[in-house]
Amino acid sequence: MRILSGADIAALVDSAALIAPLEAAMRSVSRRQAELPLRSVTPVGGRNRLGVMPGSLASPAGYGAKLLSLFPDNPAQGRSSHSGVMLIFDVATGLPAACLNAAVLTALRTAAATALATRALARPDAATLALIGCGEQAEAHLHAMRAVRPIGRAIVWGRDPARAAAFARHHGIEAEADIARAVAAADIVCTVTPAMAPLIRPAMLHPGLHINAVGASMPPMQEIAPACLPHLRLFTDYLPSLEAQASEVIAARGDGLIGADHPITEIGAVLDGAPGRADSAEVTMYRSLGIAAQDIAAASFILARAERDGRGVVVAID
Repeated sequence: MRILSGADIAALVDSAALIAPLEAAMRSVSRRQAELPLRSVTPVGGRNRLGVMPGSLASPAGYGAKLLSLFPDNPAQGRSSHSGVMLIFDVATGLPAACLNAAVLTALRTAAATALATRALARPDAATLALIGCGEQAEAHLHAMRAVRPIGRAIVWGRDPARAAAFARHHGIEAEADIARAVAAADIVCTVTPAMAPLIRPAMLHPGLHINAVGASMPPMQEIAPACLPHLRLFTDYLPSLEAQASEVIAARGDGLIGADHPITEIGAVLDGAPGRADSAEVTMYRSLGIAAQDIAAASFILARAERDGRGVVVAID
């Protein structure tokens, strides 16, 4: 089994390199050529969670499971909020093929999936980006958005103004203290926070906006106000995950803001020809929940590069 550290992964790929393998994976998901049990989440004290994400993918063939701890308070101590391992197996023998650092893998594959959706849904001339959140996913998304749209201006807002200002200085972008002003200036908004209460509200929506709602990957976390949903066109990575784990969708249906028949399209279907953005004025939102197919496709691609370059540590486990 090849063990790949976070440094190994970062040396082998960036988020842009993962867009192509994720595109193939998301097409397969929407063609139902994957087995994707819903993420199981186990409380481990306070707000901390252990998530387990198994799955298999027919094309490109692969299977595995990710075990990921989510500790939202870790960044205040200088540690990642996400930590864990991704295991992938040899499809011919069933033997473990690789163990990857799950934090770096998750950051890169999530941003790559967002970039894929942005390429499909955002206006071609979208040039101003607002990052809502200033953690590790914000950094990955800044790089990923620049790979798919001509981003000339980038703005960051954070609940901790000092952290947002430091992030802005480090990356040479703007910090904005008012979230409404940040969203108003943007063509593309990426929400990448562990928020427990909505940050994006209906009054912030404006014609032509594209939102990537990324951070609130499980209930009761929520970044988007349910009242936004009737005013935008909704897309997602995997409908069963959205139905079970997207708090704003669950709440909007429970409150009667949208019906069970409200149109929601998987991004893989858009890549296969389903309608995406209707016109330049439409507000679109990609709701990212994160699925095992993305991890498997990304990890398999990274493993192939590691084998080519002799990267990582190979251990015998039998």
